[in-house]
Amino acid sequence: MIIVQIKEGENIEKSLKKFKRKFEKTGIVREIRARREFQKPSVVKRVQRMKAIYVQHLQLEDEQ
Repeated sequence: MIIVQIKEGENIEKSLKKFKRKFEKTGIVREIRARREFQKPSVVKRVQRMKAIYVQHLQLEDEQ
């Protein structure tokens, strides 16, 4: 259960933004989308490998 403490006089929009941020960090939505259809383990590994290569490429560009 996600709990967001609201300070007295705090804007409800700001509190809602905090809630959304905490909800995103839990990863529930991402997990539900991933479980919609089965993916072979080899496909999952390939996607992870491609993502790692992409991130590494971005880090190398930042260093230059």
